[in-house]
Amino acid sequence: MNKPVAVGPCNNTIGSYGLVAPTLKPLVAYTRVSTEQQGRSGLGIDGQRKAIAVFAEANGFFVVAEFEEHQSGKGADALERRPQLAAALAAARKLRCHVIVSKLDRLSRDVTFIAGLMSQRVPFISTDLGADADPFLLHLYAALAEKERAMISARTRSALAELKAKGVQLGNRTNLAEASAKGASVNRAEADRFAANVLPVIDAIQTAGIASHRGIAAELNARRVETARGGVWNAMQVGRIMARA
Repeated sequence: MNKPVAVGPCNNTIGSYGLVAPTLKPLVAYTRVSTEQQGRSGLGIDGQRKAIAVFAEANGFFVVAEFEEHQSGKGADALERRPQLAAALAAARKLRCHVIVSKLDRLSRDVTFIAGLMSQRVPFISTDLGADADPFLLHLYAALAEKERAMISARTRSALAELKAKGVQLGNRTNLAEASAKGASVNRAEADRFAANVLPVIDAIQTAGIASHRGIAAELNARRVETARGGVWNAMQVGRIMARA
């Protein structure tokens, strides 16, 4: 079910995001979950709304409309299958304001799709990247998210192959769920081990007076601390590591 949620006009709006002043800058919010089951349970949507509300209040914005979608974001043609995103774009163009999401992957983890959205000439804000993230950074983070999706897929295939090698019969719902759960468990264990090693370094950087995720990422790179995949740090990765604390 695709669900648009109107919050109110652009001046002195009282809605789910609270009372706002007419001097604040308007935003159109877009929230998305990948499955109908998540949509029915509310899993993920409330968290996205909270992140958007906190960001808006802290940065001088207010949300005039919200568009909620229950659809996969996979694929470069996803806009054709996501009418609420198309509606959010249209609303933002009309109001001449930004579309805001809680995380860039709520738009997509596909670089081509993100590039296509940018061609719509509607600016985007992702709460985890901040209001000043330029198009280059958005492309970069989209590329990282796409790579992450590919690596998760590869690990899941590896877990399936391991089960098959042990004689587990694949191809039914029970076994696929078991394999997916095992792949996710392996991912979590690896991420936890890496975070345990990096968090003390981040604590030391914070003690030295560097508080922002972007500043911490720069300091980690200056200290030649590599990411879990041997790359350089960015603000998004720092946030994920700190969330594990």
